[in-house]
Amino acid sequence: MNTIDQLVLDENNILFYPMMGNSYQLNNLGNEIVVFLKQHKTKDEIIEELATKYEVPISEIFIDVSDFISKLKIYGLLS
Repeated sequence: MNTIDQLVLDENNILFYPMMGNSYQLNNLGNEIVVFLKQHKTKDEIIEELATKYEVPISEIFIDVSDFISKLKIYGLLS
């Protein structure tokens, strides 16, 4: 099973990884990215949807999404 499928996200933007017992406080954008990842959307799909939703250049969202995904990988929350 993919690690992202094991993550639990609550209404207060708390991300919980039951296998390790760790929890993480996310901001709204982080929450949205995790929701998209749990829907198995690609990074490019996430960037496009967020750029459209927030009406910002793709290059700006690309940096935010890329950084967040890198951090998820560093913490072992995304394989």
